[in-house]
Amino acid sequence: MARAALKEEASGIVFAPLSPTIGAEVSGIDLREPLDAASLKVLRQGLLDWKVLFFRDQDITTEQHLAFARNFGPLEVHPFAPHKDGYPEVLAITHGPGNKGRENAWHSDVTWRLEPSLGSILRALEIPPVGGDTLFADMYAAYEGLTDEVKAKIEGRTAIHDFTHFRHGLRKAGKSEAEIEAFNRKYPEAEHPVVRTHPETGRKGIYVNVGFTLRIVGMEKDESDSLLRHLYAQASIPEYQCRFRWQKNSIAFWDNRSTQHYAASDYYPAVRRMERVTIVGDRPR
Repeated sequence: MARAALKEEASGIVFAPLSPTIGAEVSGIDLREPLDAASLKVLRQGLLDWKVLFFRDQDITTEQHLAFARNFGPLEVHPFAPHKDGYPEVLAITHGPGNKGRENAWHSDVTWRLEPSLGSILRALEIPPVGGDTLFADMYAAYEGLTDEVKAKIEGRTAIHDFTHFRHGLRKAGKSEAEIEAFNRKYPEAEHPVVRTHPETGRKGIYVNVGFTLRIVGMEKDESDSLLRHLYAQASIPEYQCRFRWQKNSIAFWDNRSTQHYAASDYYPAVRRMERVTIVGDRPR
């Protein structure tokens, strides 16, 4: 089926959808240049409409990457992941021989924060000859596809999110229990709605993920675990997804408030080298 290209006449920006509800490739824009007000407005709306935007052939510098991201809000510094030398806001994500990719689980970035990310902007510096795609899931569609019975069970419920797997990494890296306890105090467990209402669109989406969610508040463990497994599984339904095949100098910009993503770690031992900048968000409601 041919994809319709949707052009915004005022800015010259074109959106080519990858699926009916999620993902669009963007053309008619050069991210090396500052955004004017009209272009910024179009991209903001495009992100809300398509939830993840993809850009090809954007040979930008680190400073241009940061400048583009700052159009959408302040940037966060990740306390656990490695960053690019001299650029604390830029995550350096490199996998290859001896360091297999481990982002291969459905998640939304940093939901363990009290105020999780608005969005993430990832650019490809070096890609494997084949493989290493990223998949994205529309969590509005995932919520809307639930039965009325499940919707009733999760209505008004909250869940606890935590940086558990990073804590394991800290111990492996030799951090003391006192140092880890300092992180626990700085980044306490976060309680967020199981179903989040997007602050800009007003739409509801599933907001629990296998990477960071521990339990549903006020439920017995067995019931919570069973319900969470069901909710996690919704991201895996192909009808809710798009898939992006990376090329060098490709960029993906996704809305963490309405999507989850999964980086396919099928390219080992080839090298995949990326850099990510993350935009600060607000407290989920």
